[in-house]
Amino acid sequence: MASASVPQVAAGFPSPADDALEAGLDLHAQLIAHPSSTFLLRVNGESMLAAGIHHDDLLLVDRSLEPRPGRVVVAVLDGAFTLKRLERHRGRLRLQAAHPDYPPLEIEHCGELQIWGVATHVIHPL
Repeated sequence: MASASVPQVAAGFPSPADDALEAGLDLHAQLIAHPSSTFLLRVNGESMLAAGIHHDDLLLVDRSLEPRPGRVVVAVLDGAFTLKRLERHRGRLRLQAAHPDYPPLEIEHCGELQIWGVATHVIHPL
């Protein structure tokens, strides 16, 4: 997501560093479109590793976004949070992990389920 207010860095050949410096970067403005409905959660577990979401990462979740297939969502399943990708498979919705050790959760076979929010950004150390 390139923005006029965010300096860019070349991933190929180096460019003069002074050209990329800019004062006053506001991460809140860059990462949070809907402040009143955005929450920060800490990831616990490894079911979304292949999606680039690791244990102990920080996750920005926007509760105002529509949970559509293809999006990573936070769901409440039988009173506990779970993080999965919402998918349509053979005409049915399911929650799909991004790790081979975790089977998909067919929504119609889940107990009490609510899509709580849509993950928008993940923050983790390199």
